[in-house]
Amino acid sequence: MQMFPVIFVSLGPGEPELITIKGLKALQAADCIFCPETLAKDGNRVSRAADILLQLDIPENTVRRFPLPMSKQREKALSAYDEVYMESSTLRQQGKKVCIVAEGDAGFYSSIHYVYDKLQADGIPVEHIPGIPAFIAAGALGGLHVASQEERLTVIPGITTTEEIEKLTSENSAVVIMKLSRCTDEIHRCIRLHPEYRYHYFENVGTPEEKYINDSKRIATIRFPYFSLLIIRTETF
Repeated sequence: MQMFPVIFVSLGPGEPELITIKGLKALQAADCIFCPETLAKDGNRVSRAADILLQLDIPENTVRRFPLPMSKQREKALSAYDEVYMESSTLRQQGKKVCIVAEGDAGFYSSIHYVYDKLQADGIPVEHIPGIPAFIAAGALGGLHVASQEERLTVIPGITTTEEIEKLTSENSAVVIMKLSRCTDEIHRCIRLHPEYRYHYFENVGTPEEKYINDSKRIATIRFPYFSLLIIRTETF
């Protein structure tokens, strides 16, 4: 019986057409696609990844949703990933073609890589199909040249401070901050202290709810959601 590698398919930032052709072909050939969903405040289960699959005309009977708790305490999330690891391993042994999807790129600030590492450590063949990360899609949305010539680019998670941003910009680096909900107050403080920086704010890139704002005064009033990012430069694009 032929056995196939477990394929991690990167879906891109949200717009279905931004998936790669290779990723789409893998999904179309899959017998089972593991797809995360979360519990919204209203009690409904939501999945941006599943919405992308639906718009790509992937058969619903191949999509296996799994609950992924959104919490800073990672024990429940890791437990959910352990279930995906065990189920995907079993299905592969049965000769099934298994895909596991992630928004953005599966290897870029994606916790799904926990499953990838476990499979790989267990000697199970895995494949990672890359995707467009959100900050690249954001740059395209805003018509920005994210990094120019020999300029550095630093991408950091939303656990930053104004002091760190100051240090990075002083080193001639454009700065991308992901998941701004974790550093709302620091970003507002940075804007107050450094109105001379160029701030480019993006929210829900690649979805019908996407926003792009480059007015720092407006940005300083926003309570940032989870799916948000900021590009900061010291010069005009």
